[in-house]
Amino acid sequence: MEFKPRAKRSLTAIIEDQAKKWELNEKKKFKQTIRPVIAISRLPGSGGWFLAQRVAKDLKMDYWDRQIIDEVAKSAKVSKRLIKSLDEQDKGMLDDWIESLGERHVWPYEFMEHLTKVIGTIGAHGNAVIVGRGASFILPPEACLRVFVIAPMEVRVNNVATFFKVSKEEAKQRILTVESERVAFARKYFNLDPLDPNHYDLVINTQFFNLDEASKIIVEAYNSREWQDFSAKKVIK
Repeated sequence: MEFKPRAKRSLTAIIEDQAKKWELNEKKKFKQTIRPVIAISRLPGSGGWFLAQRVAKDLKMDYWDRQIIDEVAKSAKVSKRLIKSLDEQDKGMLDDWIESLGERHVWPYEFMEHLTKVIGTIGAHGNAVIVGRGASFILPPEACLRVFVIAPMEVRVNNVATFFKVSKEEAKQRILTVESERVAFARKYFNLDPLDPNHYDLVINTQFFNLDEASKIIVEAYNSREWQDFSAKKVIK
């Protein structure tokens, strides 16, 4: 593994820096197509977390992992700080996306309300890699490359045992616990099976590809796809 966990920073500092970056970007949405996002779902132990960081680095994108998104979603104040960074067109786009979630069985619990707004805000700004937390199911496929990173159980057990320095028995138990939690989360809030490959645009088996190879595949898929132009002004009727 060539990536190490980033140095911890306060949530407030991370969000303030990101919001300022967005606000200083002068919102080029009326000049060019919004750069969509890449949502990476992964089986525990498959290396998807490391791959997501690599893709963000290779494409020079913002990187959001589940821990950051979870903490942001828990704080209404922080959530509002992110949403405030949107212009009027973006807010309208965000409202449309969230409204469409009602058709996709997202239940209006307070945490999910903030989570969907946070992920929707990141999606409205674009140019980001998001790890987990249902981003693949929250953002519309027209604005999101949905990637599922997998590997056989034996490979995942070896990865977890090596990385965390635990026995293979404990590694397998950790994998099964986390996997069941993720499946339960998706079924509860989105009424779907996150292990079904039909929910994704690209499935990568890291048993056969290292980080360099897997990242190149995702980058190629992202750059070769024709994305919907969300930057166009809406026609007022």
